Amino acid sequence: MNEEVVKKEEAGALSTNLFEADAGKGLGELGQDDLALPFLKILGQLSPEVNKRDGKYVEGAEPGMIYNSVTSELFDGTKGLNVIPCHYKLEYIEWRDRGEGPGAPVQIHPSSSDILSQTTRGADYKDRLPSGNYIEKTASHFVITLGDAPSTALISMKSTQLKISRKWNTMMAQIQLKGTNGLYNPASFSHIYNLKTVQQSNDKGTWFGWEVSKVGPIQDAALYQKAKSFSESVSTGDVKVKHGETSDKTDKSII
Repeated sequence: MNEEVVKKEEAGALSTNLFEADAGKGLGELGQDDLALPFLKILGQLSPEVNKRDGKYVEGAEPGMIYNSVTSELFDGTKGLNVIPCHYKLEYIEWRDRGEGPGAPVQIHPSSSDILSQTTRGADYKDRLPSGNYIEKTASHFVITLGDAPSTALISMKSTQLKISRKWNTMMAQIQLKGTNGLYNPASFSHIYNLKTVQQSNDKGTWFGWEVSKVGPIQDAALYQKAKSFSESVSTGDVKVKHGETSDKTDKSII
């Protein structure tokens, strides 16, 4: 390549400084309602992402992998994914049966609700209201996933996975650090945890579930501030969650 061609290529190349100078432009009045908070879910045998004949198939997807619903990233379930837990919320989500509604919750009841007292357990093991709708007790863990580009996500645990949620919460609550005034329990977003997937089973079948282990405290100040900021955004209601029906049939029938 001669010198003249090189100079032309250099002249037409974009500088990263130019990108930085225009940071954030072009998004208009983009708000939280215009963004999708990714869900991290475990792929099962019946998940459409692992079915090569399904329109939602993801190349390389296998049962037991962890899947990001927005980026379509796949993570090895045996190796796991490191996350920072930033906020926890327990809710009772009311649904219509699949195919009878828009695929969105009928209503989301807070943890203080007595809605479960109004239900009866159906033959399908769902807690049914007199209307025919059913209630799913759902534990939501808002996290930051770690890697080359840390990003926010939501892990929704229900049914058999509620015990994993309780175990994780207990792990966080039992951390004690020594401060100037004695021992204290640090914020949930002060520590990193690893999430793997393991095969679980009961008398109704076999599936993949979560396994949580503590990695250790955050060492990077900027990462800690990012986690703290996300925690505050969720706490104040700035982060909106759009729950959708699970696409894995085993979620409703087995676990």
